[in-house]
Amino acid sequence: EPPDCLWSEEPTRLFTMPHSFGYRARTRDMFCRPFRKSGVIKLSTYLTTYKRGDYVDIKAHAAIHKGMPFKHYHGRTGIVFNITKRAVGVRVNKMVNGKVLEKRIHVRVEHVIPSKCRIGHIARVKKNEEIKKAVRAGSQEKVSLKRSPIMPKPAYFVDYKGTEPETIQPVPFSDLM
Repeated sequence: EPPDCLWSEEPTRLFTMPHSFGYRARTRDMFCRPFRKSGVIKLSTYLTTYKRGDYVDIKAHAAIHKGMPFKHYHGRTGIVFNITKRAVGVRVNKMVNGKVLEKRIHVRVEHVIPSKCRIGHIARVKKNEEIKKAVRAGSQEKVSLKRSPIMPKPAYFVDYKGTEPETIQPVPFSDLM
């Protein structure tokens, strides 16, 4: 007969895998407020102006239950396509069965923040336009404005300057006990 620890007539609870599939399942850390950021919502959340075409990051605010996005959209970046009195409509890409679908959701303004994803691109375009303007004026040489990866460093020779290289050997281990 096998020992009791491996075989038992009664089902025993060996694993504690999640067995709840609710609307907000597994959002304990996702929806919690950051450290020292709980409390009253700052006024700039409501005073931020959004326009159609703006990029926004969807970040659910757990204290506001109205107009809260589904947990899948938390942390996603989308484009504003509609503006209502208290909410914005956002176009977000979602992968469903291997296809990327464009989902359109309406989210209250407490759950969106202006995205910084375009800051680097806009700054690069502005800098390139200044360079082009300077080239047209003749005050600067024409350069390639395309982005290029960081190339390897060029080869070079090490100059001894009259000193010979020293070979270092490891010291043999000695037990002094």
